Amino acid sequence: MINPRFTDSRVPNAGIRTLFDIENRWQAWLDVEAALAQSQAGFGIIPAAASDAISTAAQLNQLDLARIRVGIAEMSHPLMPLIVELSRVVGEAYGGYVHWGATTQNITQTGDILVLQRVHSALLKQMSRLLVVLADLAERGADMVIAGRTHGQHAVPATFGFKVAVWIDELARHATRMTQLEPRLFVAIIGGAAGTFAALGDRAPQLQADIAQRLGLAPMAIPARSIGDHFAEYVCTLGLAAATCGKIGREIYTLMKTEFGEVEEPVPAGTVGSSTMPQKRNPQLCQDIINISTEIRSLVPLALEAAQCEHEADGTGALMHDAVTRASILTGDMLERIILVTSGLRLYPERMKANLSLSGGLIAAEAVMLELGAAIGRQHAHDVVYVAAQAVATQGGSFADRLIADDRVNAHLSADVIHALLEPSRHTGLSSDLARRGAIAARHAAADLEARRKVA
Repeated sequence: MINPRFTDSRVPNAGIRTLFDIENRWQAWLDVEAALAQSQAGFGIIPAAASDAISTAAQLNQLDLARIRVGIAEMSHPLMPLIVELSRVVGEAYGGYVHWGATTQNITQTGDILVLQRVHSALLKQMSRLLVVLADLAERGADMVIAGRTHGQHAVPATFGFKVAVWIDELARHATRMTQLEPRLFVAIIGGAAGTFAALGDRAPQLQADIAQRLGLAPMAIPARSIGDHFAEYVCTLGLAAATCGKIGREIYTLMKTEFGEVEEPVPAGTVGSSTMPQKRNPQLCQDIINISTEIRSLVPLALEAAQCEHEADGTGALMHDAVTRASILTGDMLERIILVTSGLRLYPERMKANLSLSGGLIAAEAVMLELGAAIGRQHAHDVVYVAAQAVATQGGSFADRLIADDRVNAHLSADVIHALLEPSRHTGLSSDLARRGAIAARHAAADLEARRKVA
């Protein structure tokens, strides 16, 4: 079965997948090798001429990629063929100084961190775009009265903009989490074979700090290859963002059902929902969002398992890389879809209004209870209104008529007051204000993300 995520022409390419291409990773590894050589020359570990030669040669377009690929197949090692080829291009005089005192994971993990920095920046840009789109949507629906639902049942009236403000509140925190983890995630690891600096001398910590600075990273406090919690934290954070996006997708999917009909994701002319049912207008994008969100969250346990490293190093790094890569790519796919859905979401306030009236005023029972409670006490009022509401639910009839006919109610509330209290738009609380506050918060959060990206 063809996965619609990769075939839907409506969805722009997030560009995350290509950032992880092996050629981009190789160049990042070469950047680390160059920084290693430059720093070592500065510390007098290798000749300055060797550093210059290595830095000049550490460009992928100067290397024989076919030779590297053959070497990988023969050696079954991800980095050694690249080192061998780099040494060959550097030349006999200085090629022996390539990769001096480092181990494979020092280069690959630090290089992959450079790739992940670019991925992270792209995801933050998407998050910023989404927050701006949601700000517009919150304002658009700020005064649009809709049935608030708890446990799948009508609860009290709200506004559609209030729903969006809830989404914004969560997503803004996820954006904050993504920026707060940067100092822990974007670190260079140059500790040697087991992270003890054994091959790099007494000034190794300063050397690592210098390399990190050259690469725009921070140095690891303890450069142990067994440490993976920072990667697991990243996947967990993407998992949290996916949970919110999945919830948004599910909400829109539900409200788009024929029986609700309150919203609709963009369905461009010519979109086919079924080969046999011409009427179908399916929530294809929302289903994608829900499914992708599930996949991202399923990677959280994998990342936590990959953090369980044995002794000073084992093969769990491959699991962690897979979890980080897949979670990042899927997050980009998911964010593009949710931006597309929420920016083009159609709202149907008349259908919202019609659904509000399905219960014949029961959705505003709390308003009646509170007004009556001011005269006879909240608990007594709850009991009185409860009896009327349950009678309507089980026997039918008019909620207003039952209240008006009850002497315990009509002694304190007139028919006009009861009818007014049962108008849903009167009992939305601060929904509209919260929606507009959410819109402001979303724009501030988006601006903060953009400012951070420019500084970075």
